[in-house]
Amino acid sequence: MEKLYIACELGARTSRVMLGSLEHNTLKLGELVRFESPVLADKKALQWNIPEFFNQILRSLLEVGAQDTDIHSISCHSWGGDYLLFDRRETLLTPVYHHLDSRTDKSWASVLRQLTPETIYTETNSPPARCSTLFQLQAEPGRRLRQGEVLLLVADAFNHLLGGIACAEMSLASTTQLYTPVSKTWSRRLINELRLPPQLFPAIVPAGTRLGELKPEIARQTRLEGTQIVATNSHELAAALSSLPLNHGSDWAYVQIGAETLIGTQIHDPITAPDDQARRYAHATCLGGTTNLYRRLVGLSLYDACRKFWLERDRELCDDVLMHLATTASAFEVLIDPNDPRFATPEDMPLKIQAYCRETGQEIPRKPGQIIRCVLESLALTYRQAFHELEVLTGRKFARIYLFGAGENTLLNHFIVNALQVPAIIASPDAAAIGNVIVQALTLRHIPSLEAAHEILRSSYKIQAIIPHQVDWETPGLRLAELTASPASASA
Repeated sequence: MEKLYIACELGARTSRVMLGSLEHNTLKLGELVRFESPVLADKKALQWNIPEFFNQILRSLLEVGAQDTDIHSISCHSWGGDYLLFDRRETLLTPVYHHLDSRTDKSWASVLRQLTPETIYTETNSPPARCSTLFQLQAEPGRRLRQGEVLLLVADAFNHLLGGIACAEMSLASTTQLYTPVSKTWSRRLINELRLPPQLFPAIVPAGTRLGELKPEIARQTRLEGTQIVATNSHELAAALSSLPLNHGSDWAYVQIGAETLIGTQIHDPITAPDDQARRYAHATCLGGTTNLYRRLVGLSLYDACRKFWLERDRELCDDVLMHLATTASAFEVLIDPNDPRFATPEDMPLKIQAYCRETGQEIPRKPGQIIRCVLESLALTYRQAFHELEVLTGRKFARIYLFGAGENTLLNHFIVNALQVPAIIASPDAAAIGNVIVQALTLRHIPSLEAAHEILRSSYKIQAIIPHQVDWETPGLRLAELTASPASASA
């Protein structure tokens, strides 16, 4: 008998409501609605339009309910950091701030006057992140915090608005920088030292917790009586990792490509005695209480900044043209250190790249193809360094990587695989929604075990792989290491 589930994917840019179907040990996924995540940009502060988010979800539920369809459960997943505050009457306190709002510019300095980065890392096993809940809460007026009864992160808040109890799912809580991954509890030390009201922080629950049924008024309106609300992995990356058809081995890592890139793996327990190298890595909690150990790196923001530069000068070079030009350019002609401070802001990116090459004694790339190839090869070499660093930290030799966001830039995908010299398995673009549905089915015992879930995933989705070619990335890697230590990089 077919079992149906709804996964609400709330993204910082684009959101979707997905319908999952499980029948005869086969999982299928369909998109009910896709919409641009609504932002109130005309306000003095950058804010989220929460009512519009909710209306889009409700429209999807109405559409499904009108087909006289039984939905077994619903769950939401989202990005981390942002939150909703509710008062004692369960009324939403507005505004709901966007993590890119400038208010954290002041709170960043304020927090670091009270807490050292070492203290934050000791408590959270993650380096300070400007957009995290910790730094956003420091920007809140005390009056608003005293008025609040409970703080809920985005996906948890929508699970609650749909009918579930107010709680914090573990994977999303672990992104706040107010959570201790060793004890899997809120950090009372940070909460007390920042003088945050302790009552704001709800009970933490693991992924796979039933939260109750859809609210009666929503159930009547949508004809979805009896539908359960489930806390799956509320954080999008944890949800995506739970979609991987693992073979019970630990010899894998992942690379998630986007404006920034994450490289990481799953370990059983957090690293509690980190050295300086390990302190660049963050810990987040995943399905079953495992730990996602990962590092944030520069991503395609450099590529995007170059393309924008040319577009503003009436040189509209589409992705296909840029990829063709980069493919035909000479390999490893010039390299940059993507972490050089000058590249942190997007303005005049091609000019900054040319200036870097001039200062480091390299040929100056003049053509767009040369510049783009330089960017992509330099990124892949940076990921190569982090990949080997991660092997040292975990004591593992990775035999494969899972590549998330592979649709972003196919040339970069091949550069990464060749640089790492391990095969890559292309993760589905629907990975987070697939993981969401899988955990719903596990929670409702429609799937008996995690092993059975992995078998369903393997049989439901074709494995697409990229096999590395034998190309010398060792020599360019040594060149990049020299550039990273050069005076031009150090003084920029």
